[in-house]
Amino acid sequence: MNSYIFPGQGAQFSGMGKALYDQYPLAKDLFEQANIILQFKITDLMFAGSDEDLRQTKVTQPAIFLHSVISAMCVTDFAPDMVAGHSLGEFSALVAAKALSFEEGLLLVSARAQAMQKACEAEPSTMAAVMGLADEKVEEICASISGVVVPANYNCPGQLVISGAIPAVEEACEALKSAGAKRALRLPVGGAFHSPLMEPARLELAEAIQKTPFETPICPIYQNVDGNPQTHPHTIKQNLLMQLTAPVRWAQSVQNMVAHGATRFIECGPGNVLQGLVRKNAADVQVEGCSC
Repeated sequence: MNSYIFPGQGAQFSGMGKALYDQYPLAKDLFEQANIILQFKITDLMFAGSDEDLRQTKVTQPAIFLHSVISAMCVTDFAPDMVAGHSLGEFSALVAAKALSFEEGLLLVSARAQAMQKACEAEPSTMAAVMGLADEKVEEICASISGVVVPANYNCPGQLVISGAIPAVEEACEALKSAGAKRALRLPVGGAFHSPLMEPARLELAEAIQKTPFETPICPIYQNVDGNPQTHPHTIKQNLLMQLTAPVRWAQSVQNMVAHGATRFIECGPGNVLQGLVRKNAADVQVEGCSC
């Protein structure tokens, strides 16, 4: 069974999407539609922008979404048995599975990016990658810190990302290293994604999600908040409402997909981070990038 997976923020690079634009008329049309929908030429920034340009949240998230969704749409035999996306990638997965239209998905991603940017500016915050420690120990240490710091991304066994206020994350990193973590390093991100500090962004995005029509997807989507397959539009929408402040349960998602028959994982979008994470969660499955 084929599972298509879609990456989140951090996979962007200058030149992303240019080959798709040049090779596929459908891709060119969709990129030009995106320029109109967003009311700025995101293609200029994707194809020739600097790393600094692409680090702007209002650019990063739509850029990764566009590269991912258009890659999937240009696959001639696109027939997923299941889909999943990491954080931002969940929106790409929903569009690829036809639960959301291309335009509605892009508008939601743009709204999400702007809401998250505001939340990031409201309070200095960050994230850190923790390697080589059991999830339960990381959870225990985060709970012992007085400031806001929580588990944010359950990526694979022995790799968990924490998120929160800068002083609390730094204190947690020291405690985690003392407890035996191989590494506990701050990530170059501008905010505490998937933590309580994203609550203002969640409230702002919730209004946009509630107004957006969702359809029944063509296959189950394994959602971040619990890693379980969903097909009912109301449930999908409710899970998406919680996504910004809840942890990404990626390891659980991959393990559940394998348990439900996934034998081949295809990553659609920039980079190959998810391919590596799938291999760490399920050693015996076929993993590859998008064919287009």
